[in-house]
Amino acid sequence: MVKDNARKRLSPYISYRTFQNFIERLQEGIPSRIDRSYWSDRISGSTGTQLMTALRFLSLIDDDGTPTSRLRQLVSAKGAQRTEILKEMTLENFNFLLQGSIDSETATYAQLEEVFHRTFELTDSVARKCVKFFVALASDAGIPLSPFIIKKVRALRVNTGTVTAIKRRGTRGKRNLVVPHNIEEIPTEASWDKMILEKFPAFDPTWPDEVKLGWLEAFGGLKLPTFDPTWADEVKLKWFEAFDKLLERDFPKGKKRL
Repeated sequence: MVKDNARKRLSPYISYRTFQNFIERLQEGIPSRIDRSYWSDRISGSTGTQLMTALRFLSLIDDDGTPTSRLRQLVSAKGAQRTEILKEMTLENFNFLLQGSIDSETATYAQLEEVFHRTFELTDSVARKCVKFFVALASDAGIPLSPFIIKKVRALRVNTGTVTAIKRRGTRGKRNLVVPHNIEEIPTEASWDKMILEKFPAFDPTWPDEVKLGWLEAFGGLKLPTFDPTWADEVKLKWFEAFDKLLERDFPKGKKRL
């Protein structure tokens, strides 16, 4: 049975690497409250929403964003102590998986994904992200998982990485071209806004409130962000796809290509 607070809070669906980087940043100093003014200089609004979702679900901050004692322990811990804290955190907050209807040491990837679907009523894409975060966290915490799950996750990672590498090679001959940061800098003939909107997912009123908030924040600030090598592979792939479409756009005579 899922805890009441787990039902109210969506399982983490942020990139685990982004989560790790944030925890490492806190080693520089933990603020009295974690809010947008603290993380907005490093991550986008939609990613920030995902980050806050993860921190609350894992009981690392309270409802007001105040760091908990567990967060302070995690930030300062190293080696075996850090692994033990992650293990306790995982067992407590993902007990609906680890003490539920499936055996995490023999289950398949599909079974794991189905549990997230049933528990949080997620779309397929969000459920997959939740699974990826959980698998990465459990592995970091030293919690044994089914070899069928691990094999599937590795296969997904390899496939995504291969496509990303192909996309990156395709842009090498265009290094002198500059990708604008503001949508106002793009000529109207480029129809950049139309291209972005075609890729933007349709709003689903059945999404959890935190997902709706992330969608609205992303929709309100449509632009091509500066490439960040710390992004998850799937995010990098989408960035290169958008970049390639911009570079391949035919501009009318008299217009300077960006």
